[in-house]
Amino acid sequence: MKYLWITLVAVVLLLSGVVYYRYYFVFGEGVKSGILNYAVKKGNIFKTYEGKLIQQGFGANAKTGSLTSYEFEFSIEDEEIFRQMEMNNGKTFDLHYKEYHGVLPWRGNTTYVVDRIVNMK
Repeated sequence: MKYLWITLVAVVLLLSGVVYYRYYFVFGEGVKSGILNYAVKKGNIFKTYEGKLIQQGFGANAKTGSLTSYEFEFSIEDEEIFRQMEMNNGKTFDLHYKEYHGVLPWRGNTTYVVDRIVNMK
């Protein structure tokens, strides 16, 4: 019986560590700049804030082979940040983001989560 409890505790701790690493550990963070293409609130069950920046420059699209602009799709953490973006669509933003390994439905549709606006022009 003692070994069963030790095994159970070990499995729970291991699963907790995996869930933390996959969904809550910040893998990377940084700043991306570009023109705000859109900011929307969407979702079937969990309504989340999503957005897209169009960054300067062009590159080759791996799927089609044609030229395409660099796009940065992200989720927005705070409603106040979303409102500021919504009112200033089409302007240039510098956005600070956190990157996670996995997506949680109540956090957004992407692994990139914007937590603040660094600069807006």
